Amino acid sequence: MFKHVLILSTCLLVSLLHAAPLSSPCRIEVVEKGGGWPVPLIELRTTHQMRFVTDNAGVIALDAPELMGKQVWFDVIGHGYEVPRDGFGMRGVRLTPEPGKTLRVEVNRVNIAKRLGRLTGAGLFAESQKLGAATDWKDSGIFGCDSVQNAVHRGRLFWAWGDTTMPNYPLGIFDMSSATTDVNPLASLEPPLRLKFDYFTDEKGRQRGVAKMPGSGPTWVTAYVSLPDKKGTPHLVGSYVKIKPLMEAYESGLCVWNDATSRFDLLRVLWTKSEAAPKQTPMPEGHPAFWKDAQGKEWVLFGNPLPTLRCPATFEAWQDEKTWEVLKPQESLPSAEGGRVKPHSGSITWNEFRKRWVTVFMENRGKPSAFGELWYAEADAPTGPWGAAVKILTHENYTFYNPRIHPEFTPAGSPVLCFEGTYTKEFADHAQPTPRYDYNQILYRLDLDDPKLKPAGDRP
Repeated sequence: MFKHVLILSTCLLVSLLHAAPLSSPCRIEVVEKGGGWPVPLIELRTTHQMRFVTDNAGVIALDAPELMGKQVWFDVIGHGYEVPRDGFGMRGVRLTPEPGKTLRVEVNRVNIAKRLGRLTGAGLFAESQKLGAATDWKDSGIFGCDSVQNAVHRGRLFWAWGDTTMPNYPLGIFDMSSATTDVNPLASLEPPLRLKFDYFTDEKGRQRGVAKMPGSGPTWVTAYVSLPDKKGTPHLVGSYVKIKPLMEAYESGLCVWNDATSRFDLLRVLWTKSEAAPKQTPMPEGHPAFWKDAQGKEWVLFGNPLPTLRCPATFEAWQDEKTWEVLKPQESLPSAEGGRVKPHSGSITWNEFRKRWVTVFMENRGKPSAFGELWYAEADAPTGPWGAAVKILTHENYTFYNPRIHPEFTPAGSPVLCFEGTYTKEFADHAQPTPRYDYNQILYRLDLDDPKLKPAGDRP
């Protein structure tokens, strides 16, 4: 009896091994040619439309059994990173995947800006983890989020995002998810990018909204800034907009962060849509920048990207509409490529290395992507005139909007400028959403000593 059981067990084990051979995925690493930096968000696509996308470590764990041991053609889709065209004009590589093998693909960077990696969402190191690496990394639990707002407040960098996708249902957080980090949260300005957020959560430990203003529909908060009152106490403030279907704003107002509850409280309604008042009235919007004028008076400027409103940089003045001054921004900038370029969204900051004001902005209806082309420009004053704009980032039929410069990430005088933006298929021409990356924030690095930026240094 024992002998028969042993024979049966042995046969079963052999059959299981033949049915499901134990093997590890093939590791494919994508790096920038010359520098060797890992490149996130590089897609390899087969002739039968299997798609593989590098994670924050520039890695793919390929485990498709039909590809193993065969020479396989992969289209390389890189949003500013590419391989040379072959004789038929195709950009791709031939690889022969094998279980446990490591293959390397080198891509040429076409962008001036360098992609550092994804800041938000799930699976930041998922491909690496399939291969047994980055096992210490734990995702936040958030799947995707819209445009970012930032402010340094009480020694922390506050982050807030618009509509936020969660794993448990298609409808997620619609009143601003939020987190804090150190003011300078990055250990390195080279990939792989690792930035951990300390999210505001509910009593069950789940991420929650922080700006639920009265009324139906989403709440979007903009113009995050921390301002001192007359006693020197800092207050984190913002402007909010209430939204109803078809992306229509029906109310706007001011809100103030409650440090005790870690939520925004309604301060005052500024405008409610009606027949008598169909259009939103001016208010602080976009991203703030502090500026001291020739008389030594300090102002806070609000714009997206160029300033559209300013007020004295105090909590009391921010509340008082009589102190607000509406500004008329420059409608278009000269392009270093010839012609003019029209900004759509972005931010500005003073840059100590360039000794000038700088902006990173998304072009309004650019090419090849209508809302995926980013530019850099400089000016002697935050209100302009802004000089020749240089294109620093391009996308292949994908949107990258609302870029936010992060001067906090680098010390004064550094030649490195960091900025992030929202990567999304929205507003593109029937784009296929990139798994894990779609509707998330991606961080880029711009080296301001790059000779390709020289035209931006010319005075207008």
